[in-house]
Amino acid sequence: MTPEEIRIKDKDIHAFLEIFDDARSYGEGRLSGKTIAIKDNILFEGHKTSAGSKILEGFRAPYDATVVKKLKAAGAIIVGRTNMDEFAMGSSTENSGFGVTRNPHDLERVAGGSSGGSAAAVSSGMVDLALGSDTGGSVRQPAAFCGVVGLKPTYGRVSRNGLIAMASSFDQIGPIAKNVKDVETLYNVIKGSDPLDSTSIDDSTYPILKKFSKTIGVPKFLLENSSIKNNFAEAIKKFESLGYKIKEVELPNLKYALAVYYIIMPAEVSSNLARFDGVKYGLHVDGKDGIDDYFETRGAGFGKEVRRRIILGTYVLSSGYYDEYYGKAVEARRLITKELRNLFGQVDLMLTPTTPSPAWKIGEKSKSPLEMYLEDIFTVHANISGCPAISLPSGFLGKLPLGIELTADLGREDNLFAAGKEFMGE
Repeated sequence: MTPEEIRIKDKDIHAFLEIFDDARSYGEGRLSGKTIAIKDNILFEGHKTSAGSKILEGFRAPYDATVVKKLKAAGAIIVGRTNMDEFAMGSSTENSGFGVTRNPHDLERVAGGSSGGSAAAVSSGMVDLALGSDTGGSVRQPAAFCGVVGLKPTYGRVSRNGLIAMASSFDQIGPIAKNVKDVETLYNVIKGSDPLDSTSIDDSTYPILKKFSKTIGVPKFLLENSSIKNNFAEAIKKFESLGYKIKEVELPNLKYALAVYYIIMPAEVSSNLARFDGVKYGLHVDGKDGIDDYFETRGAGFGKEVRRRIILGTYVLSSGYYDEYYGKAVEARRLITKELRNLFGQVDLMLTPTTPSPAWKIGEKSKSPLEMYLEDIFTVHANISGCPAISLPSGFLGKLPLGIELTADLGREDNLFAAGKEFMGE
């Protein structure tokens, strides 16, 4: 599609915040001729980057993120920057400072979040590939809602240099495409250690010690939506028909994952977003004095959900509450990670739905933050533990796409790709 054709198609969906008129190929490689969209929190030198927030409106990236350098070297054509929940805080892309992204399958419903724009751009055929970022499910959940494939790599497997941070110990850039093969190709392009990101790793960090035995663990869980239950049961049957062994597994600490995530994540948010002060870059609002400038700028620039999470994070880190909340959450995170690592000594993969429901109507959950947070129940464990996870399209409820999620041990994206390609018939 030409930039003008994308603009016409995107009028109803609003997947993009900007479509680049200077889109071109920068070289020849594995992605030659492929069009790609990048989430609005990934820096692309000379282009606007706002992280979906008014506080960065008009800001232009001074350098390329490492993943953008790799895309250029591989010959990809970077078409534009996609809409997202402000600073990646949300599960619906309704928290964007620049309007909601609509689901291509039903324009009255959300595309998911926070990488809703990236998933919608791929689902609607406006681009071949997209990059999102995943902090608690933000690549996988919109991929499920939009009927595409989304991968959250092992923590550190893709450099975060040039990614605007939300929660640094959870964030990971991940690929979105219509099939597993394209996700795998894009992952292989962007992965690798990077001297500009001290948390980045290479293949040698987690050497392959265990052969793929086609064994899947299914944890005991409850789902209120019977249609999701039925779809998940069908997915299990399909894996069994492909020769996979299904084992029911016990993970007693997994039920604490959501609570752990919503304590540690806001704590990191409150620290990371302190840099947006109206002094160095982005929005500046004059107040009575320097301190008042700071308060006025942040009050005008940050949306409700961002302010909510900053306040919550500051609270759990405050004197008298640090040990009671943050310290206990960090310890629970270790237990959950240990539990999952032990599980992958017995099975190759863990299978769950990606989401507890299909995409909801725009505005349906906006007034209930807790209800929105509960949508992350099947995805946060991968970010807490650092394990890789992939969402695969698994059918429809009416015209609404549904997804299943496979999680693997650290460094075992190969198992996700092998099972994913078999499931998708690739």
